[in-house]
Amino acid sequence: MTRTLEQYFKISARGSTIGREVRGGVVTFLTMAYIIVLNPIILAGVADQDGNFLGGGTEPGSGFATIAVATALVAGLLTILMGVVANFPLALATGLGLNAFVAYSVATQMTWADAMGLVVLEGLIILVLVLTGFRKAVFDAVPRQLKTAIAVGIGLFIAFIGFVDAGFVRTTGNAAPPVSLGIGGNLAGWPVLVFSIGLLIMIALHARGVPGAILIGIAATTVLAGIVQAIADVPGSNGDPTSKGWNLNVPSWPDSLVEKPDFSLLGEFSLFGSFERVGFVTAALLIFTLLLADFFDTMGTMTAIGAEAGLNDEDGTPEGAQRILVVDSIAAAAGGAAGVSSNTSYIESAAGVGDGARTGLASVVTGLLFLLSTFFAPLVQHIPNEAAVPALVLVGFLMMSQVKGIDWTDDEIAIPAFLTIALMPFAYSITAGIGAGFIVYVVIKAVKGKASAVSPLLWLISILFVVYFAIDPISRWVS
Repeated sequence: MTRTLEQYFKISARGSTIGREVRGGVVTFLTMAYIIVLNPIILAGVADQDGNFLGGGTEPGSGFATIAVATALVAGLLTILMGVVANFPLALATGLGLNAFVAYSVATQMTWADAMGLVVLEGLIILVLVLTGFRKAVFDAVPRQLKTAIAVGIGLFIAFIGFVDAGFVRTTGNAAPPVSLGIGGNLAGWPVLVFSIGLLIMIALHARGVPGAILIGIAATTVLAGIVQAIADVPGSNGDPTSKGWNLNVPSWPDSLVEKPDFSLLGEFSLFGSFERVGFVTAALLIFTLLLADFFDTMGTMTAIGAEAGLNDEDGTPEGAQRILVVDSIAAAAGGAAGVSSNTSYIESAAGVGDGARTGLASVVTGLLFLLSTFFAPLVQHIPNEAAVPALVLVGFLMMSQVKGIDWTDDEIAIPAFLTIALMPFAYSITAGIGAGFIVYVVIKAVKGKASAVSPLLWLISILFVVYFAIDPISRWVS
């Protein structure tokens, strides 16, 4: 068995071991298991045009458990597929941002089944673009240093996510400053203390070169959170940005460890129902918006993961890029078919890579844990967010170190790289950063008389990004 795994996943050839792959897969799962809770929170609280909620019922949250199970199931199956087919340490799950767009901008105009049908169509279109080689051709047309900037920007982005999810950085509700340290410029509350201690534990372990630093840190911080909760009895925040409570879930031991999963949400989609509801033009624009966001998020994510794992070639392209993109495209359609929104590659995979993962075996481990979580959802949901997100901050640092690969003395690459890096955390969007970087890169080349040096594909994609950024006025004009 060991020899088979070694040969299939090329574990030694990539400088890893089975133990490190298993550990990395567990770390990745722990850092992104929050999606099992967060996706239902986003999708279950919005009524469609007919007043119905996803998963059944006419009350907000009525389909929470059903959505959670389907979220874990699809994430598990597609992550295993990524590991087996692409041999790449990349996990997939419902895309954050995309699920909010589906809930608040798509489902409110039609039924939930219609909205998920659009997601399926978007995934199938991306799959065609991948199989024809178009998606990889676009990826190859992007300059290497701009790919590096994408990886660095994503590092800052996930570090920002970690700080915000922990309550270490919060929105102020004011125009200026839009965010601040803690509440009113001060750190307050037991959960923030737990996060801070967890981050220091991980940093100390990493600095000492301790194997499994991230996993050990998550486990130790989870225990600490349980002790704090037993003493202080801290409530949940319930989404209140001024609360001193726990972010997503309160540390506790579940009443039961195993629950029978409910898979009734699977197959709840209508492929072309949206065109009858909102018309061809509106449906097409919605598909285009989903398509562009999905298309480039994965390109940036796999570049960053490949760079961190040392699996990119000299042009910054990950090994087996075409297979990675095929699986990711299938995941987009599968998420819609399962009624949980488009599934996409997760940058949190960098946590597992940071802990040693280098092959698809880590993805198989992560996927199996997602499948298990359909039965053990009560246990997974009780790991506090504050115990897992310190890993995002540490991994953000690891990815930021790649910034030295950018020539900051050359404005032709430095300015686009800066905008790519800055806009990802500032706009809270990987796609926005990539789009701004592409557009400015093309503009600078053009004004300096070097337009012919830019790939025609990059010209095309930059124009599409202009449309993407102007999608609202275009939609209003067309309608």
